[in-house]
Amino acid sequence: MADSGTLPRVPASVVHMLAEAADSHAQSPAVTFGDTTLTYAALLRAVAGLALQWRDVVGAGERIALVMGNSLDLVVATYAAHAAGAQVVPLNPSYTAREIGAMLEDARPRLVVYDAGVAADVHGFCAALGVAAVVCAGSSGTALAMEHAAGSARLPAELPGHDDLATLQYTGGTTGRSKGVNILHRQLAVNLAQREAVLPTERGGEVALCSMPLFHVSAVSMCLHLACYAASHLVVLPRYRPDRVIEAIARHRVTLMSAGPTIFRGLLAHDRLGATDLASLRYCYSGSAPLPEATLRGWEEATGGTILEGYGMTEAGPVLSYNPVHGARKVGSVGPAVPCSEMQIVDADDGTRRLGRGETGEIRVRGPHVMAGYRNRPDADAEALRDGWLYTGDIGHLDGDGYLFITGRKKETINVGGYKVYPREVEEVLFEHPAVQDAAVFGAPDGYYGQVVHAYVVPRDGMAVRPAELVEHCRRGLVRYKVPRAIALTDALPKTSVGKLARRLLVPIPEDGESVRAD
Repeated sequence: MADSGTLPRVPASVVHMLAEAADSHAQSPAVTFGDTTLTYAALLRAVAGLALQWRDVVGAGERIALVMGNSLDLVVATYAAHAAGAQVVPLNPSYTAREIGAMLEDARPRLVVYDAGVAADVHGFCAALGVAAVVCAGSSGTALAMEHAAGSARLPAELPGHDDLATLQYTGGTTGRSKGVNILHRQLAVNLAQREAVLPTERGGEVALCSMPLFHVSAVSMCLHLACYAASHLVVLPRYRPDRVIEAIARHRVTLMSAGPTIFRGLLAHDRLGATDLASLRYCYSGSAPLPEATLRGWEEATGGTILEGYGMTEAGPVLSYNPVHGARKVGSVGPAVPCSEMQIVDADDGTRRLGRGETGEIRVRGPHVMAGYRNRPDADAEALRDGWLYTGDIGHLDGDGYLFITGRKKETINVGGYKVYPREVEEVLFEHPAVQDAAVFGAPDGYYGQVVHAYVVPRDGMAVRPAELVEHCRRGLVRYKVPRAIALTDALPKTSVGKLARRLLVPIPEDGESVRAD
């Protein structure tokens, strides 16, 4: 493992990082939401005022839950919770009452802040759990922040350090009950420096656009924290809408944008993309799901902005690898491991045998950016954290240069009569067909083979395609057992709140005339 001295600046915490940016770039724009912009000096005042107020309620190491959508208030509240010495618990405001209730019961926060538009009965849950204080931030998205932005408060004298808890981030729960990931300030700080080593920014010179939800670890790392690390301007949109993203890039001269493949595909399909000046874009960061090569090529041809694909997960920073700015970019790869970390491929059975370059197996990692463990889940700790390694549950291989190629999830591998099929490989072939907008491949039960390959396909607008045509297309690019036995057309695929494919919601395709079944 490389020495930490090889990393760029590692902040003492994200609060220290904000204070440094306010000291060096006090009057530079820090964050814009709608028509409101705060300078770094004003942002620090807002954070300090709110942190001092919250310290009367929350003790060091206790939790503050933020049930909020994208807003200036959420930006300020996130930093303020850290400055107050609390552990931030970001929760999706669109969660159902059952989901929010389960997470609040597990987290046991002392303070809960929520948006006026949250449908769940937050007050009812909090009363039942004995939460000390509940705050409604209103509906403007700016009231909480602006209450303190013009004040004179200073940050608390005691700020969090590397060994303090920073965030309790709940995973999406796609494999069952959501798990709360305990993240230390060390992991946040080191991973910021690891990311900077691979994707260097221009201090004071970037404009980063955030259209992803800031209750998600990816948006916090690659938008909120990235912009502050660079003492640069963050533009926050309430939610993703292709027309607003395109308008914001042109209006604010955005230089950096982080998004998932779903967003890139949606923007490419929008008629305003080609008629708008997007020349300011330098780099676009893609993560959260596999990026089809056709999408990457199409985006770069249309905008001139370079897409760098990476890999991450809540339990590890979240940034694990990225195609570097300075160095080789390999299309289809998520790049080499970030500095000061190790990545290996091991057998997917029990993970005890290390595999060689080019061999496919489970990805495991270790380094200072890996989580402290799951909250209240020793069973999950025992499964994921073994002998100092984090077992990711993802399947892939490393090439001769140490670049990682991800094939799929361990639990999503399709076993066709003893032959393993990885959904991404089949999806990549489907994406090569000009009429395919989106695709999802999964395993369906079969009495003879055990499992066979099924696929749902979303056609491009205005383009007609028959399932039988797509099966023939796959036959030209895949060995027989990898060809989908059934393909059905659909208007949309089930996605999570951050645009990941919710593969567990896909159901086997019936023989009803809406699909084609291959021999």
